[in-house]
Order: sequence, then structure tokens, then C-alpha cells
Amino acid sequence: MKIDPVAIDAAVTKEALLVSLADGRELATPIDWFPRLVGATRAERENWQLVGRGEGIHWPDIGEDIEIASLLRIS
Repeated sequence: MKIDPVAIDAAVTKEALLVSLADGRELATPIDWFPRLVGATRAERENWQLVGRGEGIHWPDIGEDIEIASLLRIS
């Protein structure tokens, strides 16, 4: 059975991008891997949207898009 990973929540701290998945998993990825997030203000980091059913996360203020499948490959 293939599980299709989709995000339901996200947060950015000074150290990490934190993503909660619908299947209960939680991902923590170093923020240093995402230069646009590193350089963003707190307000810009907090303004994110899920893409599609949660296959990705989009930060419109900084033009950052991250696919959940990519996070699973690199985390």
C-alpha cells in the first residue's frame, strides 16, 4: 500500500522547518537548507499556504515552494 504524504500544518523556527503530515508523522528539517526562509521575516515565514491537498507548502511573500515528497527524501 502506497501512502501519499500530505501536510496539514507547518511552522518555521530559527532552527527548523517543521511539518506535520496527515498520517501522523512530523518532519523537522534544518532551516539552513532553505535560504529564502532563513532571510525571511517572521511575518513572511508565518504566511504560508498548502499546495493542492497538502502536497507542498508555498510562501507567497518570498516565492518559496517546498514539496513534501522532497522533504521526505532529504530528511
